[in-house]
Amino acid sequence: MSAVRTARENQPAASLWGHVSTSQSFALHVGQPSSTVGGALRSAASELALVTVAPRHDIPRMEAEVLLAYVLGTSRAVLIAHPERPLTPAQLDRYQALVRRRAVDYPLPYLTGRLEFYGLEFEVTPEVLIPRPETETLVELALARRPRSAVDVGTGSGCIAVSLAVHLPEATIYATEISPVALAVARRNAERHGVAERVRLLAGDLLSPCPGPVDLIVSNPPYVSTGEWASLPASVRDYEPSLALDGGPDGLDVVRRLLAQAAATWVSGHRPPTGVGGLASPVGALLIEIGARQGEAAANLARTFFPQATLRVLPDLAGRDRVLEIQT
Repeated sequence: MSAVRTARENQPAASLWGHVSTSQSFALHVGQPSSTVGGALRSAASELALVTVAPRHDIPRMEAEVLLAYVLGTSRAVLIAHPERPLTPAQLDRYQALVRRRAVDYPLPYLTGRLEFYGLEFEVTPEVLIPRPETETLVELALARRPRSAVDVGTGSGCIAVSLAVHLPEATIYATEISPVALAVARRNAERHGVAERVRLLAGDLLSPCPGPVDLIVSNPPYVSTGEWASLPASVRDYEPSLALDGGPDGLDVVRRLLAQAAATWVSGHRPPTGVGGLASPVGALLIEIGARQGEAAANLARTFFPQATLRVLPDLAGRDRVLEIQT
């Protein structure tokens, strides 16, 4: 997750689908042959250029291609190679409808129902947070530890848990989620990538449904503060689930509860009940995604629960605070 600096630095990172609001409707430009692939792409890219905020000028064209490839059931490469291909009226109508929705802040991944994360394609629906590239930092740090067991707290789409299971075939992976509809999406993603039998999906709040201690806790919890809510991009604020975003007054409410549970139950000598395979030692580490301005506050909070632990705040690829690491 990246963020536009200043007011948006602590928010879930904006990405290729982040943009400003507009009330303009999609309109085909006069003189452009919109009934062909090339013409439709030009019209859509021109319209999306008015609403897409991104560091690269080619993002509107890329989004236009993604939507048309989705409508036609083909690849962007095929579209680029055959701009002269005609579109049927039905195809053009469907494409225009999608572009209209995108042009009024509806997130691109919700329109196509899919998104790539850590080299894997995931189903995404309005019931789950859209995975951001910055969260891949969390996955990389987790994989580097090669845990035998891990739990992804607040799994959402399951992108973290499934990625860990795919790359750690010997590990036991748990994934907890309080939202039943989000848990259903995570289950489908686990099935999609052939790890449904190894990702144990558990309904409940934070660590409460997990059967016992693990080597590693990972989580991308809600961390948008109350004061930042109004400055979120409309595409995030109006369409992504608030349950996955709202971190309370200081943005750390859920982090605080997670740390309290981990310290009180998972680290202080707790052992799993008989029969829980392989989880016989207290948790070894926690990796928690945080906002770009929350590093100091999150570290101080962690120190109150884990006074003897080694704490680090690790950056994302943009050099901003992104992951709180707690080594117990």
